[in-house]
Amino acid sequence: MLYRPEEVKETLRMVEAEHLDIRTTTMGICMLGCPGKDPATVSDYIFNRVVECAGRLRSAANEVEEMYGIPIVNKRVSVTPMSLVLEGAPPESYLAAALALDRAAIEIGIDYIAGYSALVHKGATPGDAQLMRSIPEVLASTTRVCCSVNLATTKAGINMEAVALMGRVMTETSRITKHGAGCARLVVFANCPEDNPFIAGAMHGVGEAAVVLNVGVSGPGVVLAAIERQKRLEEHMDYTTLAETIKRMAFKITRAGELIGREVVARLGPPVRFGVVDLSLAPTPAQGDSVADILVAMGLEKAGTHGSTAALFLLTEAVKKGGIMASSSVGGLSGAFIPVSEDGGMVDATRVGALTLDKLEAMTAICSVGMDMVAIPGSTPSETIAAIIADEMAIGVMNNKTTACRIIPVPGAKAFDTVDLGGLLGELIVMEVKPFDSSGFIRLGGRIAPPVSSLRN
Repeated sequence: MLYRPEEVKETLRMVEAEHLDIRTTTMGICMLGCPGKDPATVSDYIFNRVVECAGRLRSAANEVEEMYGIPIVNKRVSVTPMSLVLEGAPPESYLAAALALDRAAIEIGIDYIAGYSALVHKGATPGDAQLMRSIPEVLASTTRVCCSVNLATTKAGINMEAVALMGRVMTETSRITKHGAGCARLVVFANCPEDNPFIAGAMHGVGEAAVVLNVGVSGPGVVLAAIERQKRLEEHMDYTTLAETIKRMAFKITRAGELIGREVVARLGPPVRFGVVDLSLAPTPAQGDSVADILVAMGLEKAGTHGSTAALFLLTEAVKKGGIMASSSVGGLSGAFIPVSEDGGMVDATRVGALTLDKLEAMTAICSVGMDMVAIPGSTPSETIAAIIADEMAIGVMNNKTTACRIIPVPGAKAFDTVDLGGLLGELIVMEVKPFDSSGFIRLGGRIAPPVSSLRN
């Protein structure tokens, strides 16, 4: 891949003035092959495997960061879903595995490690069920382990029994972790991809090679700046010009991401392979690094007002079209993220009432993830949480796309209260939840069958 001098200069400008960064380089590690199921064997195997494979991840990424001057914000690890590794193990091995992941993350100097996960879209094995039940204790006992559960797919439908269980898991996690913050490391999915590099939902899929490096780029600030420049040039910019502007920036961001990822892989050497570039626009609480601000630049007064879903559709599709022209290795989620607390513009929109839970749900039919980093009152019944999850799973299943829920019930908080989790997690504005009962529906049991559109063979 060749880069012209002017491309390099433009990239440096984007870094210095427009918040361009590589949001994460995430090493996926296959954990199959553990020689035993007892807690000591599991713990030793997991710790040694992560340290052996990812011990140089941070230093290699730092070398590339220094060489190109492009910040690599996070260096992270994902592993094979632990439910597959631990099937048949005694209950005490589950916590031992999580503690080993936590120790390994500390040892190699990374902030998060993901893959304490289960795939239960059509049904749960005893090991899957044990892992899901263990999640509250795991999140209360660790600081760097992230958990995820795939509850639905377009092919299988929605496992409503697992949806109900995860509603209870979120409630219990909120109860036993400060401000419910443990729930920020827990996400449930429909159609979870195997190569997602973004925390908290990263996992190393069973179809992947033994050790893979996936890159998550970002750049809401770059896209925002490009739109504002174009608006200064054209007083009346139309939709086509707007989309072309976004596509050009997505192309450049993706090119930079693949370059950085392949350079890190070159320094790590075999058996590490380059995986994918996830070209999702991932915001932060920093000023000017917001997806919501992009929607405002398109002409909306606030994100969440009428027209937001259409604007997000234009943005997401333009990002994807620009990205796939820049790389043959696009994967993961790839679109636009709208994690409410992690996006300063989304926080502002929630505070003034422009962005509500219902509008956010509509926007998730378009965006890369779904109900992401959404705070709700701590008194919300677990059945209501499960119903919110079920709605989001239905959107993903019906539209054959990835959707997710990362919901944080904040103990003692009521609608419109503010809780600051600090750092990347940002400021939570507690969103109002409908007071009406959903428990009769959630308690029906079984699963919701897949749509007719899933029969494509």
